[in-house]
Order: sequence, then C-alpha cells, then structure tokens
Amino acid sequence: MVKFLNNEIRIEEEFQNFENTYFLTESLENFDANEGKGQLKWHSYLRKTRFSFNQVETPFARLEKHWQFPKAYPTDPATPFEISFISPYSFRLKINTRSKDQTKDESLMIDTLEEKSPESYNWKVEDNGDVVTYTGERAVIKITRSPWSIEVVDHKGKRIIKTQTIHDSVSLKNDDPHPFSFVDKPSNKSHAVAASFTLSPNEKIFGTGESFTRLNKRGQKVVLYTRDAMGTLSQDMYKPVPFYLSSNGYGVFTHTTAPITYDFGHRMDDTQTIYSADESMDLFFFLGNPKEVLTEYTNLTGKASIPPLWSFGLWMSRISYFSEEEVRDVAKKIRDHKIPTDVIHIDTGWFEEDWRCNYKFSESRFQDATKMIKDLDDDGFKVSLWQIPYFTPQNEFYDEIIEKGLAVKKLGGGVPTEDAVLDFSNPDAVVWYQEKIADLLKQGVAAIKVDFGEGAPLEGIYASGEGGLKEHNLYPLRYNKAVAEITEEVTGDSIIWARSAWAGSQRYPIHWGGDAEITDNAMAASLRSGLSLGLSGFSFWSHDIGGFTRESPEDLYRRWLGLGTFTSHARAHGEPPKEPWEYSESFTELYRDMMTLRYQLMPYLYTQSYQSAQQGWPLLRAMFLENPEDTINWYLEDQYFFGSDMLIAPILEEEAGREVYLPKGEWYDLQTKQMYTGGKYQYIEYKEMPVIMLVRKGAVIPTIAPALSTKEMDWSQLELWVVGEEEKYEGNVKLPTQSKEDTVTVVRDNGEYNVQYSGEANVNFTVKVLK
Repeated sequence: MVKFLNNEIRIEEEFQNFENTYFLTESLENFDANEGKGQLKWHSYLRKTRFSFNQVETPFARLEKHWQFPKAYPTDPATPFEISFISPYSFRLKINTRSKDQTKDESLMIDTLEEKSPESYNWKVEDNGDVVTYTGERAVIKITRSPWSIEVVDHKGKRIIKTQTIHDSVSLKNDDPHPFSFVDKPSNKSHAVAASFTLSPNEKIFGTGESFTRLNKRGQKVVLYTRDAMGTLSQDMYKPVPFYLSSNGYGVFTHTTAPITYDFGHRMDDTQTIYSADESMDLFFFLGNPKEVLTEYTNLTGKASIPPLWSFGLWMSRISYFSEEEVRDVAKKIRDHKIPTDVIHIDTGWFEEDWRCNYKFSESRFQDATKMIKDLDDDGFKVSLWQIPYFTPQNEFYDEIIEKGLAVKKLGGGVPTEDAVLDFSNPDAVVWYQEKIADLLKQGVAAIKVDFGEGAPLEGIYASGEGGLKEHNLYPLRYNKAVAEITEEVTGDSIIWARSAWAGSQRYPIHWGGDAEITDNAMAASLRSGLSLGLSGFSFWSHDIGGFTRESPEDLYRRWLGLGTFTSHARAHGEPPKEPWEYSESFTELYRDMMTLRYQLMPYLYTQSYQSAQQGWPLLRAMFLENPEDTINWYLEDQYFFGSDMLIAPILEEEAGREVYLPKGEWYDLQTKQMYTGGKYQYIEYKEMPVIMLVRKGAVIPTIAPALSTKEMDWSQLELWVVGEEEKYEGNVKLPTQSKEDTVTVVRDNGEYNVQYSGEANVNFTVKVLK
C-alpha cells in the first residue's frame, strides 16, 4: 500500500503481520488483592500457516521454551499489572508489556484523578485463592488468576463485560476471536497491544469522537488518528476521542495518545478489541447508565466551562470577508434585515495575503481595524478571527520560527514537511504564539478560530521528547489549550472555535464539525457526528449551517437552518454567499423568524447548557440519553433531544414532513400546536419552519423577549412556557448574572398561575400555557 503524508495508522494490521512474535495472556502472579498489583504472565506464540481442504489458515503455535538467547530475555515474560479505583463507580486497569513500567505519570488528558484503596471508594475486597472479587455499588469485578481473566457482572450476576483470551476461544481456529495480547515487532522491537473483550448479542456501542458513520459503532472498525477529513462523508475524523460507552452499562477510556483502532464486532461479532500503538494498555472503566458514565468520564478528563452568553447567538461568516468595508456592510445589512446576530467571523481574508497568517490586519483593506471592532461591539457584534499554526516558507515568521527552534523538527535538523509547524509541546513556542493571539484579543477580538491541527508530522521530533506516534493525536489538545487559556486570561472568557480535538479537548469549547458537503447526506452525517461527539464527553458543538464546500442550494440551506437553530452554537459559514439576503426574500424572512425563535429560547438554551456543562452531558442528546429504558431510542440517529425537554427532528430530505419517534408521554408541537401521545412513531408535517419542534408535557421553558443581540436582552423580564394542563410545573433557570441555576415552580390555582422562584435576582415572571 502506498503511504502518503499523514495517512492514518491502522495498528490492527500489526496483528496480522506474521513476522511479529505474539504474547498471549496466561496467568496472574504475585497479585496482592488489596494493593491491586501483580505480574501478568504471557506465553509466546508465532502465527503458522496450516493447509486444510484448499484453504490456508494461520493459527497460533506455541514458541518453544528458552527460544530467546540469552535466558535473560524470557520467552514467556511477566509484566506489571495493576487494578486501582478512582470512584465508587469507576476503576482502572494498567497492563504493561515491558518488565519495567516506562510510562509517564503526567497526562494532559486527565483533569482530576485520585486513586485510592478499594475500601475508600466502598469496594469490598475478597480473595478466595484463584478468584479475587471487588464488589461495588453498581457491579462486581471478578479477577481469575489462572488462566487470567477479568469479568464484570451486575448484582444479579448478569455479565457486563469480560476479557477474551486464547483460553476463551471456542472457534475451530485458536486465533478467533483475536485474544488479549501484544506483539513484538522485529523491525524495531517496539510493541503494540490488543485488549479483547466480549460483546453481548444485543449490545450497542457509541462514542469514539466526532464520527460521521452510523451512530451505533457495533459492527464497525474505527481508526482513531486525527486527520483533515475534508468533508463529513468518510470514516476520517477531525476529532477522534478514545472513549466509548455501551448499552450494557459501562464506558471505556483508552488512556493514550498513540494511534488506536477499535474493532466493535467487525472481525468477530462477539468480540470488541482495542488495538493500540502504545506499549502499555491503560484503561478506565465507568459503570452506570449512559448519563452516569458520561459524568464519570468527564469527572476524570474534565468538563466544559459554559461559554459566554454572546457565543450562543448567531455567528455570521463566509470564506471570507476581505475588507473593513465588506464587514461593515454585512453588519449593517444584518441589522437592517433584523436578523438576531452576535458574532461576525472573518476567515482567511484579513491578512495582506489570503491564507498567509501573520496575525496582522491588512492595512490596505482594513484601514482602522481597532475602530471597526469597537464600532461593531457598540452595535452588539463580537468579532472572531481565523488563524492557523502552520507557516509556509513565504510567511514572514517562517525563518524566525525555525531559528528560534519553535517548530516541530526532523532528525538531522530542519522541518519534516514543507510548512513550519508550531511545536505546542515546546513552552517557548506556546509563549511566542500566545503573545500573537493576546495582541489581537487586546485589540478587541472576542474569539479565535482554532483551525486545522490534524497534521502534526508523524516523523517529527518534538520538544516533549516524544515522537509523532504520541504527539500527533495530542497536538489538537495542546493547540486547543493554548488558545483557550490566553483567551480567558485576556478577555475573561474561555472560548475557542476549534476543528480538531482529542480526549480532554471538551474542557475548551467550542468545536465545530468541519467542512461539510452541500448535500442531504452531509447534513445527516453532520448530525450523527455531533451526537457522537456528545457521547464522547463534549457538551458543545456546532456545524456550518448550509454546508461548507460550495454555495448552498436554498432548499438545503432552509432545512439545515432548522438543525442549526437547535444546536448549541449556530454559525453560517462556507463558500459564499451565506448571508440570507443573497437568497430569496422568503428565505430571509425564514432566517429572521428562526433566529428570533432561537433568541427567544435563550434562557432555556443557556440553562440547559449550564446543566450539561455541570454534568458532562451534551446539549444535543442522542435519544437514549434521556430514555435509555426505551429500546427504540438506542437505534435513532436522525432526531435528538435539545436539552431535557425539547425533541428536535430535522428535515433531512426535501419533503413536507417526516416520521418522528415520540417517547412515552405527551408532546406539544410548537408549530402546529397539536399535542401528540408518545410511545410510537408519528408522521408530522411542519408549517413555515422546516424542522419538527416538540416540547415535553409538564415542562417549563423559560423564554425572553427577542432582541437583535444578546447584549440587548432584558433578563429581568422572563416568560415561562408551561406545557399542557397541569396543576404544577417544575423547572430551572440559570441567569447569566448568577453563579448557579435556580428553581422555578408554577402552580395553577383557580385558573391563575403563580410562580415560585428560588433565586435572589429581581425577575418578573409571566406564564404562557401551551396546550
């Protein structure tokens, strides 16, 4: 196979390379149940061809004893094994393939980690000789010493997950399914690890980052290697995340930045295998329902801070505005057309040379950028700017970056690619870069677009001391962190607009879905990817409304606007035109109406965003997050919950309506004003707005008088939409000026609706009944 620069690494292929030596788990030795430490014994094997009735197979064959020379190199090694506990509901497995643990303790992916004894987290330890059990509040962990295995069961004895070893094989071939193992590569004596576990017959798998493929990963092989996907219709990912959750009641975080391949029943239907290019397998397991698992995972890797209020308004952009005159003209027309908007983004065109990032406004086309930014702010607009950490040889900073040693290097000196790529593992490079960003923020810029970041050279040498094998996937997290921290330091707001990510990047919102094609399929894939990213610990996400790659067809743009209105953050961006007045008058009216509705719902949006960030949940929620007990919800990927009380079904094809699955309960249609009974599919037609918008009966939806920007909103006057005829409604409100959310209770008394508010802010509530 021809290899090109930044081709993905498919580490699973190493386990089909017959030149490698295979080491398969055998037994656990010298294991102290209370300390959770021991030695995992491996037996060595080769793959040998076997002819059988005109077919050749390659089963494992034991390597003879004392094959290595001298005997100091054991044929059947024993390596460190450890189980530890990080909460009453989570535990960690560390399995090294070297006799000495060479892994580093510090990790950018980890936000908070406190490993304690099992008893400290209410895990009861029992050692019965061959079997050690750890009994926790949600499950029981059983470790068998020989042959080694780990099984997790619930308190009724039902299996949640179990290791798959060669001793579990019931196939005619001992290499099916692929057993828990590692390989030793003769080319460089490096190792790769395969951790295999069971899959239950009806088990479903979700997460792995912003994946554009089907939401349920069961049956898929997912490669985690950051790439510029250049669209939304392939298996490539801008934001791979080494975390997934299961319908069986657990989640798994693979704690590494090395390339990973997840095989979720792709090779063998009953087995999931984590293939890692790392030399150790460091796995965190989280037990519970999907929401509980996400909370546990983000307790470890960090939760998003809630972005500033203005960021929830509309971002207007194209690729690109090229002058101050053009920016001012767009701002004026936005206000003239009364389209609520909070941000104008200037993409690649604000430099003297398009795309040539030098962190300076073109003086010939932006005559007074500082005044422009101030004037826009006075009118309720924030300014966002594009930039990139790659520098072509023509860039004025190219020589400086190389001379100061700020770029990723290659062996022998120089840079490994055409561009000088900033090395964010180098503290000096981070300082140099943040100074450039800080100057723009001090000029009044509110947000920085953290574009690219997926192309850190695999063959590069990094200041961290690691090579590209570990730094490539980590680059987006370092990049996200550098921009978010300097933005918060200068402006007080922790916000970025980023394309690439890795585990831990959720701490630095906001991320958007990359360069979507202008098709129905790309819109559907964008929705799947947003739901998938949300199931990977990210609370906030956006996408280019209407698609990116070409001028948006008006019908597609209309329908995509429905999805964009009900996303955590709404941005129109891509090949021009993207401004609604460049289309039909009816489209401009629709744009105004939908953004007006979004701004009217701002208190609900902000409150639900706060709750999501606090818990580590997404604002766009796969249906099963809210109703995991309903089996049908696990199969849905084209509708979603927008927070806890609104159900959104985008119109993904050009048609008058669509089938929507309604969970149990009653659901009010904001357009038709009909109430539907749930627990079944319902065909619903939309009216003016091409999206299905339903609200749960009994919900309290806080709303506000619409304004042209969030800056103009009056949060002392809120209207509560209560749904259906109930005696009592309970909900929450998070005001931007308050540090926490407060409860609101609406009680009906003789036809009157009285509001009880737990907060200290002076708010006048009115009530509107939707029925």
